[in-house]
Amino acid sequence: MRNKKITSPIFLAALIMLFILVGLPGVLISAEGTAVKKDVKKETTQQKGKDNPYANAEISTKIISSAHKTFGYDILLNGKPLVHQPSIPAIPGNDGFTTKGRAQKVANFVVKKIRNNEMPPTVTIDDLNKLDVLK
Repeated sequence: MRNKKITSPIFLAALIMLFILVGLPGVLISAEGTAVKKDVKKETTQQKGKDNPYANAEISTKIISSAHKTFGYDILLNGKPLVHQPSIPAIPGNDGFTTKGRAQKVANFVVKKIRNNEMPPTVTIDDLNKLDVLK
């Protein structure tokens, strides 16, 4: 009986140490992950505060012919190609927009994103639906 009383506290102490040692790396990783997230948030905020290189840049659009008598667009930054989009973004396939007007609407939307320093200037299906260019 006396043996059981002595081993019980030792066993409990060893068990507690095991839990501490096993749980400690998770806490350290978690703390490290939190620190990384804070750094990313600071960096994003700093980028927004920086001067926007595209705010006053010369940005122009050009409607181009695409597959199957459809249209795409090019976006030029200071006369140099920045975006070449012969097909509808976010939609699988090679076909472009059915009209030049629809291609121009999306090109203008992308220019707006570039002017706001949203790089890369992604276009989602939701954006295309809001612009009413998929019909």
